[in-house]
Amino acid sequence: MTKISSISLMLLLMIYSASSFSQDKKAFELYNQKGDKISYQSILDSISKTDVVLFGEFHNNPISHWLQFELVSDLKTDSIHLVIGAEMFETDTQKALDLYLNDSINENEFRKKARVWSNYATDYKPVIEFAKSTSTPFVATNIPRPYATKVYKEGGFSALDSLPAEEYAWIAPLPIPFDIELDSYQNMLDMMGGHGGENLVKAQAIKDATMAHFILKNLQPNQVFFHLNGSYHSNDFEGIYWYLKTYNDDVDVLTISTVEQEDLNNLEEEHHNKANFMIVVDEDMTKTY
Repeated sequence: MTKISSISLMLLLMIYSASSFSQDKKAFELYNQKGDKISYQSILDSISKTDVVLFGEFHNNPISHWLQFELVSDLKTDSIHLVIGAEMFETDTQKALDLYLNDSINENEFRKKARVWSNYATDYKPVIEFAKSTSTPFVATNIPRPYATKVYKEGGFSALDSLPAEEYAWIAPLPIPFDIELDSYQNMLDMMGGHGGENLVKAQAIKDATMAHFILKNLQPNQVFFHLNGSYHSNDFEGIYWYLKTYNDDVDVLTISTVEQEDLNNLEEEHHNKANFMIVVDEDMTKTY
């Protein structure tokens, strides 16, 4: 090989190497509801001025959980009174949650009494520990699971008529508003092929209503209530969002949703207007479980 050809080969290798490393391999991209790319700072600025943020996650998506942590961390400033709430904690576990946040019980006791989800350690513990270390209120918002199961399996909302009086404090006041014609509820019926019927949708609705009720119950003026929930509970401005606006139309609510796509360069049409802000994650992203 001549000296010139050796140099040429080295230059080609350098160019190829530089080209390879210059390609931007992103794990996620952020969009507004119209499909325009936006910055993390623009989301942060918007939600810092609202009353309620509904962060719709995929429960096993690490990008969702990382951004939840980043947003609550950056929202926690002297000028913002931050409150965190979550679907993942049921309302009858609020005492255990408060005891742990106040260092009155250890973590093992907390996990047992709060009935934490199996992915707690990887996905929700960082936010709980952040709340604990910064004295940020954390609200359990979801209906106790046995009550939602009763609605599904034992005849709809009327299955809750026989609860002990003190247990009504753990659910949205009855009767709850209910509109089975909402697209999200109709989609549930379609996805289940009719199995479960109207009571399956009612079980979803009592969850949505209870979460909305406890968000509003714990919302004070000049606060930002940052709520973690599965994306289906707030997509398309329905679910929890619908109940929040039904209970109090004056409350200002912003939604975030998570979707997965093969191509991050454009927001697919089906995801437009799904939420105020969209987190588009590479569909090859590893799962937390």
